[in-house]
Amino acid sequence: MHTTFRRRTLALATLATLATALFSGSAAFAQDSNNKNTLKVGVSVGSAEQVFEVVKKVAAKDGLTIQVVVFNDYQLPNAALASGDLDANAFQHQPFLDNQNKARGFDIVPVGLTITAPLGFYSRKIKSIDQLPDGAAVGIQNDPSNGNRALLLLQSAGLITLKPEAVKNNTATPLDVVSNPKKLKLVALDAAQLPRSLDDLTIAAINNDYAGKAGLTLEKDAVIKEAAKSPYANIIAVRRADKDKPWAKRLVAAYQSPEVKSFIETQFKGSLVPAF
Repeated sequence: MHTTFRRRTLALATLATLATALFSGSAAFAQDSNNKNTLKVGVSVGSAEQVFEVVKKVAAKDGLTIQVVVFNDYQLPNAALASGDLDANAFQHQPFLDNQNKARGFDIVPVGLTITAPLGFYSRKIKSIDQLPDGAAVGIQNDPSNGNRALLLLQSAGLITLKPEAVKNNTATPLDVVSNPKKLKLVALDAAQLPRSLDDLTIAAINNDYAGKAGLTLEKDAVIKEAAKSPYANIIAVRRADKDKPWAKRLVAAYQSPEVKSFIETQFKGSLVPAF
């Protein structure tokens, strides 16, 4: 009986030690996930890569290492974030995120503002929008938020008129065009394809990052320009469960630093505008 009791006592002590170790390991893991010092952040090609080189240097001073993952397709960074392959991304504006959350069931939220990248229409065939011929082929993005944005810019230039309800709700599509005096042919394409299609289109709406990669600048090359102040400020986004984590706040602080703001203003001269 004494030997059996000692064996049971030893077994219970071993289990208690194991449970304590497991609990301690779990607690340490939870603490690490809250205060981790290495982050994977998804960005789009072009100017965002340049900005994040500065963000990385600022973050390093705070002991935060940022690994930048570059995407050339707007449909991929949110999927990568939702699946856990990224800790955060910084490539989109709020209307785009809202649409992706609704359409694809993501639970991704903004944690800080980055830049506003005014949208422009570009051309290899005309130098001024006054030269736009009747029946011209006009490229716009095929994703709902950027397509709506391009149509609003065409309306602001007096080229089309949209249904008021679509304008109010930011849901405009080519089907909402009620007046098109020049009989423009609206061609919806993937955002990344638009710069490559300039030889076939008269003008095309091109997002800033893709424009930069194609050697185009808003100030010199755009025939229609969006105002610098707009509701399309880009954001840093994370999974909802991570929005209050200390590392998320450190990432935002690194981006919204004076060093990054100065770099954006000096390097891009109005083609990108700090939104913070």
